[in-house]
Amino acid sequence: MQKKTPTGTVLYTIEQTIKEYRKICQKNIQKVVGDITVDQCLVLIILNDNAGIPQIEIAKLIFKDNASITRIIELMVQKDYLTREVDESDKRKSKLLLTEKGQKTIVLLTPIFKLNRKTALSGLTLDEIELLDKLLHKIISNCKTS
Repeated sequence: MQKKTPTGTVLYTIEQTIKEYRKICQKNIQKVVGDITVDQCLVLIILNDNAGIPQIEIAKLIFKDNASITRIIELMVQKDYLTREVDESDKRKSKLLLTEKGQKTIVLLTPIFKLNRKTALSGLTLDEIELLDKLLHKIISNCKTS
C-alpha cells in the first residue's frame, strides 16, 4: 500500500526529476572534467553564448541568488575558467570573460551536454516533449500569477 504524503504529488516528482537529471549530468561531467560542477558549466555556457551578460542576469538564468552566483564565479576565476575585466569608471561593474581553459572546457563538454539531454529524454516522442514543456510552462505561469 502506498502512503499518501506531500512528496507523492506531481510537483515533488518534478523536483525529483530535476535532482536525478543533475546527478547524471554531474557524473558525466566528472568523467571528462574533474573540477567543475553543473552550475559552473551553466555559467560557462551562458557566457559563451552571451558575452558580457551581467552577473545578476546569469544568476536569474540559473536560478541562483546573488550571493550564490558570486561564490560560483569566484571559484571559477580561481580555477582559471573565467577572468574579470574591471570597468575603470565603475569598479562595481566588471565583465566576465571565458579564459582559454573555459573555452576548451566548453568544447570538451558539449558532447556530454548533448548526451545528458538524450539520456534524460530517451523514449519520449517529440510530441510528448512538446506537451511536457507546455504543461510545465502552464504550472510556472500559474505560480507566477498567484
